[in-house]
Amino acid sequence: MKIILIDDVENLGETGELLDVANGYARNYLIPQGLATRATKGAIKELERHQAAEARREKHMIARAEAISEKLSNVTLVFEAKASEGTGRLFGSITTADIAEALGREVGETFDRRKHILSEPLREIGEHNITVQLAKGIEVKVTALVKPEGGELPERPDEDEAVEEAMDEAEAQDEAQDEAQDIVEDTDESEAVEEA
Repeated sequence: MKIILIDDVENLGETGELLDVANGYARNYLIPQGLATRATKGAIKELERHQAAEARREKHMIARAEAISEKLSNVTLVFEAKASEGTGRLFGSITTADIAEALGREVGETFDRRKHILSEPLREIGEHNITVQLAKGIEVKVTALVKPEGGELPERPDEDEAVEEAMDEAEAQDEAQDEAQDIVEDTDESEAVEEA
């Protein structure tokens, strides 16, 4: 018997699928449970109209999401929060609801904190990348800058300076190891001379 699923059925199919199943399975289980309906000509035409409308709606949503994505690509969100001076950890956090609200103000759209914001709450001062899902398969990265309340971000040394410092430290450790090895060798030689 041909049926159209009204609801998702595990191990069978998803809503809106046209399937051919055993007569007894359809009559005794799927149709009485409200999970499917008989696939008559009228029901099939209705299904096709519904699928066409769904495709148009999805196409419109993707176009809208791409337009919003362009707007968000150049956005930097700035938050101020109380933070520890020593560690830079926030007293509390910048929640996904705060992020969604700030995005809404910047773009003029509404964002759902659960549906659109894929990042975790921000708990430290500094620059963070936030992933925003606008539609299925369309994600955009937004930069968020968290500053301590009433202060500026601490300056970070350039990466080149940090690499240089690490290399100097490694060279100093190598020299110390070489000196220690020389002392051990000198001690071994003097003990060998004394024994002879």
